[in-house]
Amino acid sequence: MERDLIDVTLLPAAGSPPVRWRVAQGLVDYEAAVAFMEAEVEKIARGEADELAWLVEHPPLYTAGTSADAADLVMPGRFPVHKTGRGGEYTYHGPGQRVVYVMIDLKRRRQDVRAFVAALERTVIGALDAMNIRGERREDRVGVWVRRPEKPPLPDGSPAEDKIAAIGIRLRKWVSFHGLSLNVEPDLDHFGGIVPCGIRGYGVTSLVDLGLPVTMEDADLQLRAAFEAVFGPTVDDPA
Repeated sequence: MERDLIDVTLLPAAGSPPVRWRVAQGLVDYEAAVAFMEAEVEKIARGEADELAWLVEHPPLYTAGTSADAADLVMPGRFPVHKTGRGGEYTYHGPGQRVVYVMIDLKRRRQDVRAFVAALERTVIGALDAMNIRGERREDRVGVWVRRPEKPPLPDGSPAEDKIAAIGIRLRKWVSFHGLSLNVEPDLDHFGGIVPCGIRGYGVTSLVDLGLPVTMEDADLQLRAAFEAVFGPTVDDPA
């Protein structure tokens, strides 16, 4: 069942500085990324730094959220597994997947976790819409989904659907970290080592798999425009 796409924005108060928009070059080590986020979150919470959206790619790895079930790690030795404090279960990160770490101070906006998650979903769906792809939310499944009518239906007769984006967040002092991941052109076979987000019976797709030959830079442009529509202006923040 599709959830209604809440018309939510989390615009900051008038006069607030724009969100820093930083794009990392090359593959970023996961543990180093977490350490960087934690340091930035502390500075943002203390009012010593502006909010930040940090776009990265990681080498192939799996992450285990706070709800991860060990049975969902199908191939334990395939890639490194990192335990993480974000919500959710197992996810995959790797080259060709755009990860957007979102460090937003909800005290400067609205202290509403549900609205924040909906805002991240709206960001992804808005970016997909600009690329002529219909992304949808589901009542019983996290992430953003794409209908695949060309595939065989599921065992219960419902139409096939694939996941194109995952969302997992954590808050500290009402400042968010972790965020979302959008599959641009990752190796989809790498998802086979886990049950993504603990959801069985559904596939995983990417922009390129859907027949959209976009580059990571193309996807970034659409993500930024969709992010600004929800969270307000951004400003380039070189690493």
